[in-house]
Amino acid sequence: MSNRTTATESLLLGFSDVWELQILHFVVFLVIYLAALVGNLLILNNHLQTPMYFFLMNLSILDLGSISVTIPKSMANYILNTRSISYAGCVAQVFLFVFFTEADFAFLTVMAYDRYVAICKPLHYETAMNRRACVQMAASAWISGILYSVLHTGNTFALTFCGGNMVDQFFCEISQLLKLACSGSYLSEIGLVITIVAALFTLLPFALTVTSYVCIISTTLKIPSTSERQKVFSTCSSHLIVVTIFYGTLIIVYLLPKTNTLRDLNKVFSVFYTILTPMANPFIYSLRNKEVKEALRKIVSKCIDFIRIQKCYCIF
Repeated sequence: MSNRTTATESLLLGFSDVWELQILHFVVFLVIYLAALVGNLLILNNHLQTPMYFFLMNLSILDLGSISVTIPKSMANYILNTRSISYAGCVAQVFLFVFFTEADFAFLTVMAYDRYVAICKPLHYETAMNRRACVQMAASAWISGILYSVLHTGNTFALTFCGGNMVDQFFCEISQLLKLACSGSYLSEIGLVITIVAALFTLLPFALTVTSYVCIISTTLKIPSTSERQKVFSTCSSHLIVVTIFYGTLIIVYLLPKTNTLRDLNKVFSVFYTILTPMANPFIYSLRNKEVKEALRKIVSKCIDFIRIQKCYCIF
Protein backbone atom coordinates (compact mmCIF):
# COMPACT_ATOMS: atom_id res chain seq x y z
CA MET A 1 0.00 0.00 0.00
CA SER A 2 1.35 3.39 -0.93
CA ASN A 3 2.25 5.72 1.94
CA ARG A 4 2.25 8.84 -0.24
CA THR A 5 -0.06 11.57 1.01
CA THR A 6 -0.41 15.35 1.15
CA ALA A 7 -1.15 17.88 3.87
CA THR A 8 -4.73 18.07 2.67
CA GLU A 9 -5.66 14.48 3.50
CA SER A 10 -5.51 11.95 6.33
CA LEU A 11 -4.96 8.22 6.46
CA LEU A 12 -7.54 5.99 8.14
CA LEU A 13 -5.62 3.00 9.49
CA GLY A 14 -8.71 0.81 9.78
CA PHE A 15 -8.43 -2.74 11.10
CA SER A 16 -5.77 -4.42 8.99
CA ASP A 17 -3.11 -3.97 6.30
CA VAL A 18 -3.64 -7.47 4.91
CA TRP A 19 -5.52 -7.40 1.59
CA GLU A 20 -7.47 -10.59 2.29
CA LEU A 21 -8.66 -9.27 5.65
CA GLN A 22 -9.63 -5.98 4.05
CA ILE A 23 -11.84 -7.85 1.59
CA LEU A 24 -13.37 -9.76 4.51
CA HIS A 25 -14.07 -6.49 6.32
CA PHE A 26 -15.61 -5.11 3.12
CA VAL A 27 -17.99 -8.07 2.87
CA VAL A 28 -18.95 -7.89 6.56
CA PHE A 29 -19.54 -4.12 6.39
CA LEU A 30 -21.56 -4.53 3.19
CA VAL A 31 -23.86 -7.13 4.79
CA ILE A 32 -24.32 -4.96 7.88
CA TYR A 33 -25.00 -1.86 5.78
CA LEU A 34 -27.60 -3.61 3.62
CA ALA A 35 -29.29 -5.05 6.71
CA ALA A 36 -29.39 -1.58 8.28
CA LEU A 37 -30.88 -0.09 5.11
CA VAL A 38 -33.56 -2.77 4.84
CA GLY A 39 -34.48 -2.69 8.53
CA ASN A 40 -34.70 1.08 8.85
CA LEU A 41 -36.49 1.56 5.53
CA LEU A 42 -39.11 -0.99 6.59
CA ILE A 43 -39.67 1.00 9.77
CA LEU A 44 -40.06 4.21 7.73
CA ASN A 45 -42.58 2.55 5.40
CA ASN A 46 -44.96 1.75 8.25
CA HIS A 47 -47.81 4.08 9.20
CA LEU A 48 -48.45 3.46 12.89
CA GLN A 49 -50.06 6.53 14.50
CA THR A 50 -48.50 6.49 17.98
CA PRO A 51 -46.03 8.89 19.63
CA MET A 52 -43.52 6.09 20.27
CA TYR A 53 -43.58 5.08 16.61
CA PHE A 54 -43.23 8.73 15.51
CA PHE A 55 -40.01 8.94 17.53
CA LEU A 56 -38.91 5.54 16.23
CA MET A 57 -39.26 6.83 12.65
CA ASN A 58 -37.01 9.77 13.50
CA LEU A 59 -34.54 7.37 15.12
CA SER A 60 -34.49 5.28 11.93
CA ILE A 61 -33.67 8.36 9.84
CA LEU A 62 -30.80 9.16 12.21
CA ASP A 63 -29.54 5.58 12.10
CA LEU A 64 -29.55 5.61 8.30
CA GLY A 65 -27.61 8.86 8.31
CA SER A 66 -25.15 7.74 10.97
CA ILE A 67 -24.24 4.45 9.32
CA SER A 68 -24.07 6.08 5.86
CA VAL A 69 -21.48 8.57 7.13
CA THR A 70 -18.95 5.92 8.18
CA ILE A 71 -19.45 2.63 6.33
CA PRO A 72 -19.42 3.60 2.61
CA LYS A 73 -16.09 5.45 2.85
CA SER A 74 -14.56 2.61 4.85
CA MET A 75 -15.79 0.02 2.32
CA ALA A 76 -14.45 2.10 -0.57
CA ASN A 77 -11.04 2.26 1.08
CA TYR A 78 -11.03 -1.49 1.64
CA ILE A 79 -11.98 -2.41 -1.91
CA LEU A 80 -9.57 0.15 -3.44
CA ASN A 81 -6.78 -0.83 -1.04
CA THR A 82 -6.27 2.72 0.16
CA ARG A 83 -6.60 4.65 3.40
CA SER A 84 -6.95 8.27 2.35
CA ILE A 85 -9.69 10.71 3.24
CA SER A 86 -9.56 14.39 2.30
CA TYR A 87 -9.46 17.11 4.94
CA ALA A 88 -12.88 18.36 3.84
CA GLY A 89 -14.18 14.79 3.90
CA CYS A 90 -12.88 14.30 7.42
CA VAL A 91 -14.52 17.53 8.62
CA ALA A 92 -17.82 16.53 6.99
CA GLN A 93 -17.62 13.04 8.49
CA VAL A 94 -16.98 14.38 11.99
CA PHE A 95 -19.77 16.98 11.71
CA LEU A 96 -22.39 14.56 10.38
CA PHE A 97 -21.49 11.68 12.68
CA VAL A 98 -21.55 13.90 15.79
CA PHE A 99 -24.84 15.44 14.63
CA PHE A 100 -26.56 12.08 14.11
CA THR A 101 -25.14 10.65 17.35
CA GLU A 102 -26.20 13.60 19.51
CA ALA A 103 -29.67 13.62 17.95
CA ASP A 104 -29.79 9.89 18.75
CA PHE A 105 -29.09 10.73 22.41
CA ALA A 106 -31.91 13.26 22.39
CA PHE A 107 -34.45 10.93 20.79
CA LEU A 108 -33.58 8.06 23.13
CA THR A 109 -34.21 10.48 26.00
CA VAL A 110 -37.54 11.60 24.52
CA MET A 111 -38.55 7.96 24.03
CA ALA A 112 -37.67 7.24 27.67
CA TYR A 113 -39.90 10.18 28.67
CA ASP A 114 -42.69 8.75 26.51
CA ARG A 115 -42.45 5.44 28.38
CA TYR A 116 -42.33 7.31 31.71
CA VAL A 117 -45.56 9.19 31.00
CA ALA A 118 -47.28 6.07 29.63
CA ILE A 119 -46.45 3.99 32.72
CA CYS A 120 -46.21 6.48 35.58
CA LYS A 121 -48.90 8.94 34.45
CA PRO A 122 -51.17 7.02 32.10
CA LEU A 123 -54.18 9.33 32.63
CA HIS A 124 -52.16 12.30 31.36
CA TYR A 125 -50.61 10.47 28.39
CA GLU A 126 -52.96 11.80 25.69
CA THR A 127 -52.44 15.36 26.89
CA ALA A 128 -48.70 15.20 27.52
CA MET A 129 -47.86 13.32 24.32
CA ASN A 130 -50.21 15.04 21.87
CA ARG A 131 -49.12 15.67 18.29
CA ARG A 132 -47.90 19.21 18.93
CA ALA A 133 -45.81 18.15 21.92
CA CYS A 134 -44.26 15.27 19.94
CA VAL A 135 -43.33 17.58 17.04
CA GLN A 136 -41.80 20.11 19.44
CA MET A 137 -39.73 17.43 21.20
CA ALA A 138 -38.59 16.00 17.86
CA ALA A 139 -37.61 19.46 16.61
CA SER A 140 -35.68 20.11 19.83
CA ALA A 141 -33.79 16.83 19.37
CA TRP A 142 -32.77 17.72 15.80
CA ILE A 143 -31.74 21.25 16.79
CA SER A 144 -29.69 20.00 19.75
CA GLY A 145 -27.82 17.69 17.37
CA ILE A 146 -26.97 20.57 15.04
CA LEU A 147 -25.83 22.87 17.86
CA TYR A 148 -23.69 20.19 19.49
CA SER A 149 -22.13 19.20 16.18
CA VAL A 150 -21.27 22.80 15.25
CA LEU A 151 -19.61 23.44 18.62
CA HIS A 152 -17.81 20.09 18.76
CA THR A 153 -16.56 20.11 15.17
CA GLY A 154 -15.58 23.78 15.30
CA ASN A 155 -13.56 23.34 18.49
CA THR A 156 -11.84 20.22 17.17
CA PHE A 157 -10.70 21.66 13.84
CA ALA A 158 -9.67 24.95 15.43
CA LEU A 159 -6.64 23.01 16.67
CA THR A 160 -3.33 22.72 14.87
CA PHE A 161 -2.41 19.14 14.00
CA CYS A 162 1.27 18.34 14.08
CA GLY A 163 1.26 14.69 15.15
CA GLY A 164 1.08 13.29 11.65
CA ASN A 165 -1.99 12.45 9.63
CA MET A 166 -2.62 8.81 10.55
CA VAL A 167 -5.98 8.35 12.28
CA ASP A 168 -6.03 5.05 14.17
CA GLN A 169 -9.67 4.30 13.34
CA PHE A 170 -11.81 3.33 10.35
CA PHE A 171 -13.44 6.79 10.33
CA CYS A 172 -12.51 10.30 11.47
CA GLU A 173 -13.16 10.04 15.19
CA ILE A 174 -12.63 13.10 17.39
CA SER A 175 -10.78 11.26 20.15
CA GLN A 176 -8.24 9.99 17.61
CA LEU A 177 -7.90 13.41 15.95
CA LEU A 178 -7.12 15.04 19.31
CA LYS A 179 -4.13 12.71 19.67
CA LEU A 180 -2.66 14.34 16.55
CA ALA A 181 -3.07 17.90 17.86
CA CYS A 182 -0.09 19.97 18.97
CA SER A 183 0.34 20.13 22.74
CA GLY A 184 0.09 23.43 24.59
CA SER A 185 -2.19 25.64 26.65
CA TYR A 186 -4.52 26.22 23.70
CA LEU A 187 -5.04 22.47 23.33
CA SER A 188 -5.86 22.29 27.05
CA GLU A 189 -8.39 25.11 26.71
CA ILE A 190 -10.04 23.53 23.68
CA GLY A 191 -10.03 20.14 25.45
CA LEU A 192 -11.80 21.71 28.43
CA VAL A 193 -14.40 23.34 26.16
CA ILE A 194 -15.00 20.04 24.34
CA THR A 195 -15.38 18.24 27.68
CA ILE A 196 -17.89 20.78 29.00
CA VAL A 197 -19.92 20.74 25.77
CA ALA A 198 -19.87 16.92 25.71
CA ALA A 199 -21.01 16.78 29.35
CA LEU A 200 -23.88 19.18 28.66
CA PHE A 201 -25.18 17.55 25.49
CA THR A 202 -24.37 13.90 26.26
CA LEU A 203 -24.42 13.28 29.99
CA LEU A 204 -27.59 15.34 30.51
CA PRO A 205 -29.68 13.14 28.16
CA PHE A 206 -28.16 10.07 29.81
CA ALA A 207 -29.08 11.36 33.28
CA LEU A 208 -32.65 12.13 32.16
CA THR A 209 -32.98 8.67 30.61
CA VAL A 210 -31.74 7.00 33.80
CA THR A 211 -34.10 9.13 35.91
CA SER A 212 -37.05 8.13 33.71
CA TYR A 213 -36.27 4.45 34.12
CA VAL A 214 -35.78 4.76 37.87
CA CYS A 215 -39.30 6.17 38.08
CA ILE A 216 -40.62 3.50 35.69
CA ILE A 217 -39.07 0.64 37.68
CA SER A 218 -40.26 2.14 40.98
CA THR A 219 -43.83 2.43 39.67
CA THR A 220 -43.80 -1.03 38.08
CA LEU A 221 -42.63 -2.75 41.27
CA LYS A 222 -45.69 -1.37 43.05
CA ILE A 223 -48.05 -3.18 40.67
CA PRO A 224 -49.48 -6.20 42.57
CA SER A 225 -50.12 -8.39 39.52
CA THR A 226 -47.10 -10.32 38.23
CA SER A 227 -48.53 -10.54 34.71
CA GLU A 228 -49.13 -6.78 34.62
CA ARG A 229 -45.56 -6.13 35.78
CA GLN A 230 -44.22 -8.37 33.03
CA LYS A 231 -46.41 -6.59 30.49
CA VAL A 232 -45.06 -3.19 31.56
CA PHE A 233 -41.44 -4.36 31.47
CA SER A 234 -42.05 -5.86 28.04
CA THR A 235 -43.15 -2.48 26.64
CA CYS A 236 -39.88 -0.93 27.81
CA SER A 237 -37.49 -3.78 27.06
CA SER A 238 -36.69 -2.88 23.44
CA HIS A 239 -35.86 0.73 24.26
CA LEU A 240 -33.85 -0.33 27.30
CA ILE A 241 -31.79 -2.79 25.22
CA VAL A 242 -30.98 -0.08 22.65
CA VAL A 243 -30.05 2.44 25.36
CA THR A 244 -27.82 -0.09 27.14
CA ILE A 245 -25.90 -1.07 24.00
CA PHE A 246 -25.53 2.52 22.77
CA TYR A 247 -24.51 4.17 26.02
CA GLY A 248 -22.59 1.15 27.31
CA THR A 249 -20.14 1.01 24.41
CA LEU A 250 -19.70 4.81 24.41
CA ILE A 251 -18.90 4.78 28.13
CA ILE A 252 -16.33 2.02 27.61
CA VAL A 253 -14.61 3.92 24.77
CA TYR A 254 -14.70 7.47 26.16
CA LEU A 255 -15.06 7.42 29.95
CA LEU A 256 -13.32 4.33 31.35
CA PRO A 257 -9.57 4.52 32.13
CA LYS A 258 -7.48 3.62 29.09
CA THR A 259 -5.88 0.31 30.06
CA ASN A 260 -3.91 -1.61 27.43
CA THR A 261 -6.77 -4.08 27.02
CA LEU A 262 -9.41 -1.39 26.50
CA ARG A 263 -7.11 0.52 24.16
CA ASP A 264 -6.78 -2.55 21.96
CA LEU A 265 -10.55 -3.13 22.00
CA ASN A 266 -11.54 0.48 21.29
CA LYS A 267 -12.06 -0.17 17.60
CA VAL A 268 -14.21 -3.21 18.35
CA PHE A 269 -16.44 -1.26 20.76
CA SER A 270 -16.63 1.66 18.32
CA VAL A 271 -18.14 -0.73 15.77
CA PHE A 272 -21.07 -1.25 18.17
CA TYR A 273 -22.17 2.38 18.44
CA THR A 274 -21.26 3.38 14.87
CA ILE A 275 -22.44 0.34 12.89
CA LEU A 276 -24.13 -2.45 14.85
CA THR A 277 -26.53 -0.26 16.85
CA PRO A 278 -28.00 1.50 13.76
CA MET A 279 -28.38 -1.93 12.16
CA ALA A 280 -29.88 -3.63 15.21
CA ASN A 281 -32.31 -0.90 16.34
CA PRO A 282 -35.14 -1.63 13.87
CA PHE A 283 -34.91 -5.37 14.46
CA ILE A 284 -34.86 -5.00 18.25
CA TYR A 285 -37.97 -2.80 18.18
CA SER A 286 -39.66 -5.05 15.65
CA LEU A 287 -39.10 -8.17 17.72
CA ARG A 288 -40.31 -6.54 20.95
CA ASN A 289 -43.18 -4.39 19.64
CA LYS A 290 -46.33 -6.19 18.48
CA GLU A 291 -47.60 -3.25 16.41
CA VAL A 292 -44.29 -2.80 14.58
CA LYS A 293 -43.96 -6.55 14.11
CA GLU A 294 -47.43 -6.80 12.57
CA ALA A 295 -46.79 -3.82 10.28
CA LEU A 296 -43.49 -5.31 9.12
CA ARG A 297 -45.20 -8.65 8.54
CA LYS A 298 -47.72 -6.96 6.23
CA ILE A 299 -44.97 -5.19 4.28
CA VAL A 300 -42.96 -8.38 3.86
CA SER A 301 -46.13 -10.18 2.75
CA LYS A 302 -46.80 -7.48 0.14
CA CYS A 303 -43.19 -7.71 -1.11
CA ILE A 304 -43.50 -11.50 -1.48
CA ASP A 305 -46.79 -11.11 -3.37
CA PHE A 306 -45.21 -8.52 -5.66
CA ILE A 307 -42.27 -10.84 -6.42
CA ARG A 308 -44.67 -13.69 -7.19
CA ILE A 309 -46.66 -11.47 -9.57
CA GLN A 310 -43.46 -10.41 -11.36
CA LYS A 311 -42.45 -14.07 -11.77
CA CYS A 312 -45.84 -14.86 -13.26
CA TYR A 313 -45.44 -12.02 -15.77
CA CYS A 314 -41.98 -13.34 -16.69
CA ILE A 315 -43.35 -16.82 -17.27
CA PHE A 316 -46.08 -15.57 -19.63
